[in-house]
Amino acid sequence: MKVFRIIGRNIRDAFKSVFRNFSLSIASISCITVTLLLVSISMMLSFNVKNVTKSIKEDFTIIAFVENNINSEKIEDIKLELYSFENIESYEYQNKSETAEQMKESSDVFKTIISGWTEETNPLQDVFLIKVIDSEKINETAEELKKVEGIDLVRYGEGMVESLLSTFKYVDKALIVTIISLVLVTAFLISNTIKLTIFSRKREIEIMRLVGASNSHIKMPFVIEGLVLGMFGAILPIIFVIYGYSKLFSTFNGQLFTPVLTLVQPSPFIYSVSLILLGIGILVGMSGSARAVRKYLKI
Repeated sequence: MKVFRIIGRNIRDAFKSVFRNFSLSIASISCITVTLLLVSISMMLSFNVKNVTKSIKEDFTIIAFVENNINSEKIEDIKLELYSFENIESYEYQNKSETAEQMKESSDVFKTIISGWTEETNPLQDVFLIKVIDSEKINETAEELKKVEGIDLVRYGEGMVESLLSTFKYVDKALIVTIISLVLVTAFLISNTIKLTIFSRKREIEIMRLVGASNSHIKMPFVIEGLVLGMFGAILPIIFVIYGYSKLFSTFNGQLFTPVLTLVQPSPFIYSVSLILLGIGILVGMSGSARAVRKYLKI
């Protein structure tokens, strides 16, 4: 019971301190709010970049064109050889008639042109549509496919694929560095802001020492105060994430400019991000308070 009374008293003192030093508290909360807003934007961008990268990787297809006038036995031999490739997840064989039908459905112009073709006059080639396991090794897989007897040509958007993956990788790393930097900056600013609160109450702390208060008894209200400031500072960023991202998703129908750039589904994404923001706010507030008390009051 004594422990609960002490905790309850510390919480009460922390809330009293927040409202007693209202202007400094507002400064701390504003600092946390602004930084967590930037952190939330960076997090949402980071998760969506990962989602787009994953979607693009899953959509990568190697097209292996089969030599003209190849017989069915050779087709079966190619299929068997494809099974030996470690980086091939799956493949689909598509003859030139099926390709022509797909092209007809994609455009009225193609439909008009292709309708005049016969089996003999169809200039297209049979193809294998191949999905890879590791898109990072797509170039090596394409080079191996070129050596398969019966394969005439291999295409997968070479050059563009590697450039796209590299760009997304750098963007993702930059966003992670941004998030970490913002959290560290917030901790530093909170620490400096709370220092002012502590120094304004230096006399009070000296009196507490004189009456025999322990270091932990003096320090705990400040740590809890940092927790409270962190919670209050996270409220607006959480509202921004929940309502802002949901509105963005519905406005753009879950994609940006093209179906390839798909957004992460709001639920449970927005709640996960909100919990992370709340956790960052609390940890930053508590650590900033503890650091200020320990370093500048030598407790």
